[in-house]
Amino acid sequence: MTAVILVIHLLLAIGLVCVVLLQRSEGGVFGMGGGGGGMGGFMTGRATADLLTRTTTILAAGFMASSLTLAILSSNEREPSSILDQPLAVPQAPAQPGEPSVPLAK
Repeated sequence: MTAVILVIHLLLAIGLVCVVLLQRSEGGVFGMGGGGGGMGGFMTGRATADLLTRTTTILAAGFMASSLTLAILSSNEREPSSILDQPLAVPQAPAQPGEPSVPLAK
């Protein structure tokens, strides 16, 4: 079960990265990244932006859901423990100063 969700999670992550990279940057300061409506008549710039935004939202929601599912499944596979339940390691006695191995210069 965990392996299947992990594969879905990885596919969602790859898809999310691809969709985000497809989106047009709004800040084209140096004129990079195109613009100017080179898509022809298939879809207008606004329709493409709406489709990519909707796709990004759906993939992000799926990614979050799969992340939470994987976290819940991994916590159920091992016994619950807390760092507060562990006893503290208390030193038995403080360290005693010893003789220096190198004689001090006078």
